[in-house]
Amino acid sequence: MAQARRGEQDPVLARELVAMMAEDAAAARWANSADLAEQALWRRLTARHGDRLAEITAEHGWPAERTVGPEAARAAWLVAQHADRQLSVQRQAVALMGEAVGRGEASARDLAFLEDRLAVNEGREQRYGTQIGAVVDGRPVPWPCEDPERLDERRAEVGIEPFDEYTARFAPS
Repeated sequence: MAQARRGEQDPVLARELVAMMAEDAAAARWANSADLAEQALWRRLTARHGDRLAEITAEHGWPAERTVGPEAARAAWLVAQHADRQLSVQRQAVALMGEAVGRGEASARDLAFLEDRLAVNEGREQRYGTQIGAVVDGRPVPWPCEDPERLDERRAEVGIEPFDEYTARFAPS
């Protein structure tokens, strides 16, 4: 089967990305498992997916909705989110996704989550407060954020609900 050229619809790539997302969802429980063998399985899975995303973006650019559809575009973002031990993959994804957002071909909201994830992984302050660092007195607390007084303003600019609404979903019942 002929491969789609850059910028054209690519159903084969779309199916691959969606399959990666399904595999990720099935294994996500291993991420924080007390079983070290399960944690190792999670790390190998996310590394394999991160490696493949790096190959995909090198060949095709960012998998935007117009080329792979909304579900597969979301899958590419999820793979990048979970590439926590592959900062070069996350950096490349942020750069390419940022360009796609600038062209109106990717979600600014998703990019904000990925930028925050990368910032936390690099030991920097996050901009949007999307990454939760701990729960104190039953209340989720984000990893450090730059200019916290303007946090909700920045969140609104990219379509993320106010921080208190966002964290209410994580609070114990």
